[in-house]
Amino acid sequence: MKLRFLGGTGTVTGSRYLLSDDKHRVLIDCGMYQGVKTLRRRNWAKFPVEPSTIDAVVLTHAHIDHSGYLPALVKNGFKGKIYCTKGTHDLCKVLLPDAGYLQEEDAKYAFRKKFSKHAHPEPLFTVKDAMEALKHFEPLHYHETFEPVKNFEVTFTPAGHILGSACVHVHHKADDRTVVFSGDLGRQTDPIMRPPEPISKTDVLVCESTYGDRLHEETDPETELAEIITRTAGRGGIVLIPAFAVGRAQMLLYVIHKIMKEGRIPKLPVFLNSPMAIKATEIFCKHHKEHKLSASQCEMIDAHTTFVRTVDESIKLDSARYPCIIVSASGMASGGRVLHHLKTLLPNYRNSVVFAGFQAPGSRGDRLVAGVESVKIHGEYWPVKAEIHNLGSLSAHGDYNEILQWLEQGTLEPEKVYVTHGEMLASDIMRKRIHEKFGWDAEVPDLFEEVEI
Repeated sequence: MKLRFLGGTGTVTGSRYLLSDDKHRVLIDCGMYQGVKTLRRRNWAKFPVEPSTIDAVVLTHAHIDHSGYLPALVKNGFKGKIYCTKGTHDLCKVLLPDAGYLQEEDAKYAFRKKFSKHAHPEPLFTVKDAMEALKHFEPLHYHETFEPVKNFEVTFTPAGHILGSACVHVHHKADDRTVVFSGDLGRQTDPIMRPPEPISKTDVLVCESTYGDRLHEETDPETELAEIITRTAGRGGIVLIPAFAVGRAQMLLYVIHKIMKEGRIPKLPVFLNSPMAIKATEIFCKHHKEHKLSASQCEMIDAHTTFVRTVDESIKLDSARYPCIIVSASGMASGGRVLHHLKTLLPNYRNSVVFAGFQAPGSRGDRLVAGVESVKIHGEYWPVKAEIHNLGSLSAHGDYNEILQWLEQGTLEPEKVYVTHGEMLASDIMRKRIHEKFGWDAEVPDLFEEVEI
């Protein structure tokens, strides 16, 4: 069995790993590249292997950097099945068509503004392509072993990152070799997600390293958020929280309503302004048995949050002049309705903008957290007078210590560990920490490198 790294190396995006033997090819994750333009350009390159030669795809979770290239893969000839957990399937039914819609809108915008080198710019894929890709999905339960192709036995175990996220265990029966892909690993003490399930055995481990070079702050995120909200409301301002539609938006709504119920913040209107986050919240509540929140706690989120569904409602909210809390996508302020709120709120010192998770280098969120005096949105520069905060302790990714804890909880003695899904420095530091703590042979692979399992 061979493993080839088609993405997710040297960066936190574009996860794609190809497992193969003499007869079959199985792709683990099929992500889009996100972030800076040099990475996004990779989405338009020819896929490293002919899509029609891939027999099956197995997903770790629904985030676009792990699933978003699927419509293009199907469009370009993939005909097999796409296996994932039931939670991942439900989320992909929302995320993939939305990604197609954004691709179409970007192509239209490029045509109107004439900044494309093509006379008639085309989207990478469309909503129709996304709907076609969804026909290939085959959802399964955690711990349910299945055989996507002959000799490849696959099992999902909970990874604790978002709803449906999984570590993917692949056992090759003929070689009697096992490789485990961590996917994105959650926190040991996340407010809403259970911790990742320990791994008992594998020959080879492919481990993420998003936070491989840092620890989360040890501050209490509830207390910190309560102080920001109370202080902002006291001066008549609005708290804007750019949040990832899947995972962080649901966690933030729960925390906000919890501290409001406990009397730690004033009773303020709470708005969720993201159609995708609204759908993801409904899915999250549907799958309440898979996370920490009870059905009644999910109902609390639903009952005390105003869901902003239409463009007109969003425009009306954008003119709000009273203290309130707005949760809106995207989490790195890279696009979506949050940009219109930023244009309105950033120039006023009374307001606060609170980021709650990883900010990729070069992203708008990264620049705001770094303290820029102005930021470019929709072709214009807007002054930054509002307070800017980044609550790293609210991240959905385990830091390096939590990843080491997870590895220690199992009974692992892998022959090899490949450290992926991190910036170059983060991956290399994670590699060193794994080797120093466990003595395991750990390596950071190169893009397109192929190794024997």
